Amino acid sequence: MNAFEQLAQTFFDWEAMAAVLPNLLTVGLPNTLILALASGIIGTVLGMVLAIMGISRNRALRWAARVYTDIFRGVPAVVIILLIGIGLGPIFRQLTGSTSPFPMGILALSLMAAAYIGEIFRSGIQSVEKGQLEASRALGFSYRSSMQLVVVPQGVRRVLPALVNQFIALIKESSLIYFLGLVASERELFRVGNDAASTTGNLSPLIAAAVLYLCLTIPLTHLVNFIDHRLRMGKKEKPEPDELAARIGEGAKA
Repeated sequence: MNAFEQLAQTFFDWEAMAAVLPNLLTVGLPNTLILALASGIIGTVLGMVLAIMGISRNRALRWAARVYTDIFRGVPAVVIILLIGIGLGPIFRQLTGSTSPFPMGILALSLMAAAYIGEIFRSGIQSVEKGQLEASRALGFSYRSSMQLVVVPQGVRRVLPALVNQFIALIKESSLIYFLGLVASERELFRVGNDAASTTGNLSPLIAAAVLYLCLTIPLTHLVNFIDHRLRMGKKEKPEPDELAARIGEGAKA
């Protein structure tokens, strides 16, 4: 057996892929989506809170947001997942009676995502021209209303591509929940593929899992490019009133 045949047998065994595909689609894919969506929603809410704290006039709030962000962005994701899953797991079991580590995985992913999303929101809000805030204050809006109705919506719109990129990262990071020891019905894509690879001694199930990850992330990558292109292009300029009137006049003469 030459090297190419060995590689093909190790990574592209179609029978092994076909055998694991039902579990990947019915167990791994739904759980991966649940992990990514739940942590994305929670992380977005917490991230907005962190962003508001980060630009607050209160020094203590700014300091607290900075410490949180530095910790959760600086510590490796696996360490955070293990600390939360193993450290808070017993407390969670006592409070709820549930032995599933799945909620702890969502919590860990959410807290990590919040640190990154908070910085995304903060940079977007601070990128809005100061004149927007000054103009709204001149119109009689309070500082809070000006931020809520004028500045924050513009800042969020500007960082939409970065938010989608963060969601792509969450999809991939959901594979790290594997370290918490999920039960069979809660396994995500990587765990399903890894279990099949361990059973068969062949890495083709992991390739099948990787293909499904690509099916999730590639469309989102193109969505990022589309949103970024639309934001750069902006809306098409509308005809000036005089130009529009001239066109109407020409049509009337005809």
